[in-house]
Amino acid sequence: MTAAVLYGKEDVKIERVPIPRVADGEVLVKVQVALTCGTDLKVYQRGYHARMIVPPALFGHELAGVIEEVGPGVRSFKRGMRVVALNSAPCGMCFYCSRHQENLCEDLLFNNGAYAEYIRIPRRIVETNMLAIPPDVSYEEAAMVEPLACVLRGLHETGVEIGDTVVVIGGGPIGLMFVQVANAVGCKVISVVKRDAQADAAKHMGAHEVVQITKVNDPVEAARMLSPEKRGGDVVIEAVGRPEAWEWA
Repeated sequence: MTAAVLYGKEDVKIERVPIPRVADGEVLVKVQVALTCGTDLKVYQRGYHARMIVPPALFGHELAGVIEEVGPGVRSFKRGMRVVALNSAPCGMCFYCSRHQENLCEDLLFNNGAYAEYIRIPRRIVETNMLAIPPDVSYEEAAMVEPLACVLRGLHETGVEIGDTVVVIGGGPIGLMFVQVANAVGCKVISVVKRDAQADAAKHMGAHEVVQITKVNDPVEAARMLSPEKRGGDVVIEAVGRPEAWEWA
């Protein structure tokens, strides 16, 4: 099969590699859609990820596809099913997993190789983090489950409540999903973005107010003035990843 292989910093090669073989509890998925997120870009620029991938390795981690083969012992999935498989799964047994802090799992399993014709899904992910795609959901939409899950968990961790004011800094995919989800749960949403297209997208996704940093002197003060009683946000989400955005938050 054809696959993208990461060798190091800004070094990705398209190569012919063997189609993975599945073992007990595993499935082989024929990739239909593979996304590129900010993590993939940073891994490409840096040449590695401290936990997720060590080169040389198959690259890419967000995908949706159709099951090509099921290994012995797989009961919940059949050949031909459309699925979305996340790229990690906790062990379920360590100290942090026992405290429902699976994101801190001491034995977190990662799976890479979405930028390929086929990808092997390990047993742990099959059992905990692979989902069947409903008939009315496209492969493109299904592939967004992984970043959407990050947004849902992030908003949950804030303890946000109906009626709260949520300020979302950032107009990329993650920031816009935070806008949409916060609006859906009944919050007043103020979006802080840079570009005209981001401002339009934020409004489309449900932002009640938009601050465009290129059109104000002080984004923090501008957002505060748009909040109830000018007190600022009850929750502030930083979805840019730059020091100045952290300082604003």
